[in-house]
Amino acid sequence: MPVSVVPDESVSGGNARLASRALRFTGGVLAVAGGALSAVLELLLAPLRVGGHLIGVTVLVAVGLNVALSWFAHATVGRRWAVALPAVPWFFLVALAGIRTSEGDVLLAGTWVDLLLVVAGAMTFAVLGFRQILAAPPATRPGA
Repeated sequence: MPVSVVPDESVSGGNARLASRALRFTGGVLAVAGGALSAVLELLLAPLRVGGHLIGVTVLVAVGLNVALSWFAHATVGRRWAVALPAVPWFFLVALAGIRTSEGDVLLAGTWVDLLLVVAGAMTFAVLGFRQILAAPPATRPGA
């Protein structure tokens, strides 16, 4: 009976691929949840005032979180389109916040902070998505 020192990769390779797919799926779910939580946090910070004056801290939070979420989505999912995972719930919630309810309530009232939040957040996702489109394709390993 021949004995081989080379491990059987058919079993471990399947488990590794399954684990990789599970981690990518989990990363994608976390990116979507992060996009939704980011939008909620930014909408809560939008009316923040100091001494009766609006401050635009939510714009800085939007840009920072959107950059981090886009990087996280691309790094965990490993695909260029993953930048859209946090962007879709973010856009949906921010658009929903601009719609007036039947009672007349609206979260984004059209102040300079609200408008800058929408523009800066959307432009952040747009620029990062465009950079992914223009990025060179990943180098392939020989024999892979």
